[in-house]
Amino acid sequence: MDQKPQVRKEILQYPGEIRLITNNEELAQVDFAGISAFGFDTETKPAYKKGDDFKTALLQLATDSVAYLIRLHPITHFDSLRQVFENPEVLKVGAAISHDLKQLQRIFPFQHRGFIDVQKIAKEKGLKNLGLKKMTEEIFNAHLNKGPKMTNWENKTLTDDQLLYAATDAWIGLKLYRELKKEKSTD
Repeated sequence: MDQKPQVRKEILQYPGEIRLITNNEELAQVDFAGISAFGFDTETKPAYKKGDDFKTALLQLATDSVAYLIRLHPITHFDSLRQVFENPEVLKVGAAISHDLKQLQRIFPFQHRGFIDVQKIAKEKGLKNLGLKKMTEEIFNAHLNKGPKMTNWENKTLTDDQLLYAATDAWIGLKLYRELKKEKSTD
């Protein structure tokens, strides 16, 4: 009986710098000007009991070179984020983002403009799988590590695995969007 050798898929991980923002002063130092597109995601402490409702703990905005992981609970000044979120010229791309946006609006008010749900584009393109992990496999023939997803995002200290996961999860939305928007050649 012939067995095909299993080919290991590449694991896609965020390749850039990861900046953890933990307070108003650090957020105020971030210069978002000149950035035209972000991968966008949020993380919330998992709810295991009925009735548990936690506020979003982490906001992720990632470019190809830097991922900003913003711990929301200690932040009270949201002007720079509001400017990004309300700017229709700055793309914010993620998967299944409507719930994320509603949850963020519980923390600070904003009008969301320039947000794109990559799942809608994938559906229009006829993809079978609309989750980030399955889309990554289908489009890039690569693996996306989702291990830290159900960890506690409110822990005092986030692990290196959590930070890498969070940066990757935001960035991959942008990477998928760019790939899905490529026009197929008719030659």
